[in-house]
Amino acid sequence: MRYSVFTIVLLALFALTGCTEARLAAHAVKQLPGMGASKSQGTFKVGNPYVIDGKRYTPRETYSFTETGIASWYGRDFHGKRTANGEIFDMNELTAAHRTLQLPSLVRVTNLENGRSLIVRVNDRGPFKRSRVMDVSRRAAELLGFKNQGTAKVKLQVLPQESMKIAEAAKRGEDTRGTEVAANEGRLSVKPPREPITTQQASYQPPAEVEVEQLGTSAPPGHLKEGKFLPDPVVEQMPVSPTNIFVQAGSFTDRTNAQNLAQSLQSYGRAQVYPATVNGQQFYRVRFGPMRDVAMADGVLSNLANAGHAQAIIVVE
Repeated sequence: MRYSVFTIVLLALFALTGCTEARLAAHAVKQLPGMGASKSQGTFKVGNPYVIDGKRYTPRETYSFTETGIASWYGRDFHGKRTANGEIFDMNELTAAHRTLQLPSLVRVTNLENGRSLIVRVNDRGPFKRSRVMDVSRRAAELLGFKNQGTAKVKLQVLPQESMKIAEAAKRGEDTRGTEVAANEGRLSVKPPREPITTQQASYQPPAEVEVEQLGTSAPPGHLKEGKFLPDPVVEQMPVSPTNIFVQAGSFTDRTNAQNLAQSLQSYGRAQVYPATVNGQQFYRVRFGPMRDVAMADGVLSNLANAGHAQAIIVVE
């Protein structure tokens, strides 16, 4: 038997009696009736290319995507405002902003400095600071362990199957809010299509629907806050290796072009050429670093951008 998301919340509430308050909590899927204003469910969105600080970004629908870089977080200044896909931003939910991924999508974010890893749902555009690859909600930053320091080196990985499921659901006009909670708890699934109804006139095959699996007899740990049930998210601990921060001014297939650029940039620091092979193709990357910290990398990147090198980026390896 299948349960709706609202039914799951009610089951969890009844089962919570006697539970101790959880240490880490993320906002759940639905708000209980009569407890505050309703929220927009948002829509599926990719969007058109756009330019920030001279750099062009082209959003696209993709389910094979990995990226490393610097993440930051956003909170109270944007709380209650519209996201790019039409939802209302809640800094206490596990959501994030990305410049090019389809909205919504599910992304595993791993803090490369402490190994904490969490799934967030991307529902907004940003960051608007060129040196960042993602803005996560305040709550996600807390759980990933970088709220106080403001930034962290991270690895982003789109969850392909789960992201396809919620994309199709959003395209059908279904509400995908809270699927990040289910994904963190391993409860995101897809209903199999119902048997087609066949008549002499037509044959109809209903599409699959995104749902959260039945909780069973044991409810997840969590607590109530302002009328909402807050389940514990699953914050995984991943093995991580030491990484460095570089500022990359350009990447070339011709070594001479790379060397010429590196030579022209010596007034900004020690630019070096780093060979790299990607999918069998040889590249020559012009980089500064390793950098002492994010602030130093931000400074070098800003200087390069102001000098007209709009394609310069921060790289974490």
